[in-house]
Amino acid sequence: MRSTILTLCVLASTLLFAQCESAAPAPAKASGSGNLTEAWSTVYKVLQSPRCMNCHPAGDTPLVGEASQPHPQNVQRGPLGVGLFAMRCNTCHQTQNTEGPHLPPGAPRWQLPTRGMPLVFQGKSSRELCEQLSDPRRNGGKSPEELLEHVAKDPLVLWGWAPGEGRASVPVPHAEFVRAFQTWIESGCKYPGESRTLTKPGSGAP
Repeated sequence: MRSTILTLCVLASTLLFAQCESAAPAPAKASGSGNLTEAWSTVYKVLQSPRCMNCHPAGDTPLVGEASQPHPQNVQRGPLGVGLFAMRCNTCHQTQNTEGPHLPPGAPRWQLPTRGMPLVFQGKSSRELCEQLSDPRRNGGKSPEELLEHVAKDPLVLWGWAPGEGRASVPVPHAEFVRAFQTWIESGCKYPGESRTLTKPGSGAP
């Protein structure tokens, strides 16, 4: 009788231990780290596509085509980003695409960033572009909310997904890009693996 009771106690203890083991929670993953890496990779891929980069050149000459070549006719940025003299952007680029393959594209406010705030994408590494975009002193003075509004609704940005005949659109669906951009913002506008967050406009932070 005593041995039977002892055996039952051992079995009960074994079952209870097994139950506790199965109910133990899985180790927590680092919050948002995987999502941020994937999100910023998507954002960077979009910003480096010709549809975006061609209007964010390293110099004062806009770029054209899938190979991002200098704009013919020696077109220049100008101080306000709208071209110079008779070679202003709106001379050829209207508020919508010209019909036909490789004819001048168009969208409202077709222009480059200003000379004083060039917002260069060309030649920027992933980290460099992330730091630039998160710094209001180099991103046009925009807050995270204004950045999101810009990429989600600005007609000139949206043009990249409807660039006209003979041009490849941005290689990531717009809705996916906006979701990735929002994830990056919600993660503090930081580069994956870093803790620095966006500097607020006018904060004067180094």
